[in-house]
Amino acid sequence: MQISAPRTSSDAFGKRARATVLAALLAGCTAAETAPPQTLPEVGVMTVATEAAELRAQLPGRTAPFTVSDVRPQIGGLIQSRHFREGGSVRKGQLLYQVDAAPFRAAYDQARANLARAEATLRSAGARAARFGELVDIDAVSRQEADDAAAAKAQAQADVAAARAAVQTARINLGYTRITAPISGRIGRSSFTPGALVTAGQAAPLATIQSLDPIYVDITQSSAEMLRLKRAVAQGNLARGGDATARVNLTLADGSRYPLEGVLEFSEVSVDPSTGAVVLRARFPNPDGTLLPGMYVKASLTEAIDPDAILVPQAAITRDEKGRAVAMVVGDGDKIERRLVAAPRTIGNRWFVTAGLKPGESLVVDGFQNFRPGDRVKPVATKSAKSAKAAR
Repeated sequence: MQISAPRTSSDAFGKRARATVLAALLAGCTAAETAPPQTLPEVGVMTVATEAAELRAQLPGRTAPFTVSDVRPQIGGLIQSRHFREGGSVRKGQLLYQVDAAPFRAAYDQARANLARAEATLRSAGARAARFGELVDIDAVSRQEADDAAAAKAQAQADVAAARAAVQTARINLGYTRITAPISGRIGRSSFTPGALVTAGQAAPLATIQSLDPIYVDITQSSAEMLRLKRAVAQGNLARGGDATARVNLTLADGSRYPLEGVLEFSEVSVDPSTGAVVLRARFPNPDGTLLPGMYVKASLTEAIDPDAILVPQAAITRDEKGRAVAMVVGDGDKIERRLVAAPRTIGNRWFVTAGLKPGESLVVDGFQNFRPGDRVKPVATKSAKSAKAAR
C-alpha cells in the first residue's frame, strides 16, 4: 500500500498566487477592451483673413495760440488807467491802457500852429512871386529879384509840407496814448499798473493777447518713423491715407477725448537736430476755450492705409521669455505649430500682424491650457473667434 505525502501549506499558497495573477491579467484585458477611446482637447480657432486697415499713430503734441501779440507802448509816458479785466476776452481795437496825453496834445497843437504859420508864409511868398513874374516882363524888376521871389515861394511850399508832416506825426503820437488791442483774443495778466512809467520800444510787454479759437497743436514725429512709412508707401506695401491723413483727433492730459476734430495743415521742412523729430501742425476749433496754450496732448492721425492687413485678437498673441511675439496655429493633421510673428502695433483691440501668419490659416485664440506645441487638437470656432470675425 502506497502512502502519499501530505500537501504542504507552501503548495497551497503557490496555487492561490497563480490564481490571483491570472485573475488580474484577465481583468486587465477586459478593462483594456472596454476603455473608451481618448478624446482630443478642443481649442478655439479663427481663420486668418486680410482686410483694409488705417494705420493711426499716437503722437505727442503741445497746443499753441493761433495768433499771439505782445502789447507794448510806442511812446513814453505815465499810465493813467487800465481798461480790461486780466484773463478776459478783448476785441481788436479795444482800449487797454490810457497814457497821459497832455504833452502829446500840446505837441499836436504846436504842430498845427506851425502849419498855419507856414501856410501864411506860403500865401505871401506866392503873391510876391506872382507880382514879380508880371513885373519882370516889363523890366520893372530885375530878373534876379523875380528868381528870388520864386525861390522864396518854393521854400515856403516845402515848409508847409514839413509842417503838415509834423502835424501828422504829432497826431499819431497823440493816438498812441490810447494803447489798444492789436488782435482779438484772451489777454493775460498786466505787467504794469496805473502810475507806471513806460517807454517806447521797451523789452517787457504790458500784456499778451492770444487768439485761441481756432488753436494750433504742434505734433512731433520721429524722422525715422516718417522715412519708414514713406518707404513702405513707395514699395506698394501701404497706400497713402488721402483725405484721411488730414483728420486729427486729440486725447487730453487727463485721458479724456477732445470732442472736436482737427485738420493737419503742414509738416515742417526740416528735422530738429536735437531731437531727430519733425513737427506737424494741426488746427483745431476751440469755441469753449478748453484748449489753452502749452497743454500736453496726444494726437491721433492716419499715417497710411494697409489694404491687406492681418488683424487678430490680442488673446491670440503671447510673448516668450525673450519678449518675442508668439502665435499658435493648427497645422497639418490638426497639430499645434508654434509661430514667431511680428506684431508692431495694435489697431483698436487687435494686433496688427505684419509677418508670421498667412490668410486661410487656423489661428488659436482660446484653450491654450489644453495643449502643448506638437499635440493633436480638435479645432472649433469659439465665441471669441466669432466675435473677432464680427469686429471686422
